[in-house]
Amino acid sequence: MMNAGDILQKALGFEFLSVEEGMFLYHNTALAELMYVADEMRKQHVPHGKVTWQIDRNVNTTNVCIANCKFCNFYRIPGHADAYITDMSAYRRKIKETIKYGGDQLLLQGGHHPQLGLDFYTSTFRAIKQEFPDIKLHALGPPEVAHICKLEKMSHHDVLEALKAAGLDSLPGAGAEILTDRVRRLISKGKCGAQEWLDIMHEAHKLQITTSATMMFGHVETIQERFEHLTKIREVQSRKPAEAKGFLAFIPWTFQDVDTLLARIRGVHNLTTAEEYIRMVALSRIMLPNVKNIQASWLTVGKKTAQICLHAGANDFGSIMIEENVVSAAGAPHRFTYRSIQDAIREAGFEPQLRNQQYGWREIPELIEEQLIDY
Repeated sequence: MMNAGDILQKALGFEFLSVEEGMFLYHNTALAELMYVADEMRKQHVPHGKVTWQIDRNVNTTNVCIANCKFCNFYRIPGHADAYITDMSAYRRKIKETIKYGGDQLLLQGGHHPQLGLDFYTSTFRAIKQEFPDIKLHALGPPEVAHICKLEKMSHHDVLEALKAAGLDSLPGAGAEILTDRVRRLISKGKCGAQEWLDIMHEAHKLQITTSATMMFGHVETIQERFEHLTKIREVQSRKPAEAKGFLAFIPWTFQDVDTLLARIRGVHNLTTAEEYIRMVALSRIMLPNVKNIQASWLTVGKKTAQICLHAGANDFGSIMIEENVVSAAGAPHRFTYRSIQDAIREAGFEPQLRNQQYGWREIPELIEEQLIDY
């Protein structure tokens, strides 16, 4: 017979909980108890007590994609009138703006373009780094790496090694959704399977490429599948080389359903409440004792819910995201500037700290401008 108190004591000892124990806590434990335990674990991981945040810009290499994900309004099929591939002049303009607004990084992602192979990405990365050597490239994600491997008939290791040599600094946790193939067949059939996503991340860790991990929930997954997802992330982290940082952060976020195929054709809507999101953030901290940073997704749940998450195990507020096109296309309406994100952190009772992708602290640039562009 399971007992919530015993399970929570195990969690406080940073022991790995099973899927069944996680589900038991989800269904049988008061939110306040989960928040308390997750908050205590946060204090162990980040004893400085500050809440970190970042300034970067999401720039899309291309919107052409053949993955046909049922939750994406951003992509266009090859040959579509709105299809584009971003050129160097656009990168140049966007990077100069990013620096002006205090940013130090591009989150560089796009679609599964059937004609863009390894040379396209390595030459793009090299061109950006040649002109802007200090800009960090947090780029692609396991599904895009898998797509390149398939096009080139190359191994994960060789593709990642080439991307790193060309300027890739870190690998986002994009395209994780839910790491079970039942769910992936229903919502993102054209992307790599769950095991390949995990294998690519493990290979990245072996190459000393730092990564993050995500979970998109609130669609067709079961509660059990959420916890299977968490244990798979934890298992990959436990296998990283001792000197590797591995997964630096975990970011759970909710399915955004406006005008998506999942909503229009299958009637799948995001019914996640604020309480449920906070519960999942707390349980993410509890289930992932070997991942240091848990991020609250203000972009998808809004300021108030994200602020409460800072008392439920989260220690990071993510980026102000000077530009973001994919999640916003499915209805995420929230926005921050460098001033308002710090105000939100202070309102929640914490000291804000600007960081880089490696969670090193940054000083706020003296000549930073308020970002007022409306995307």
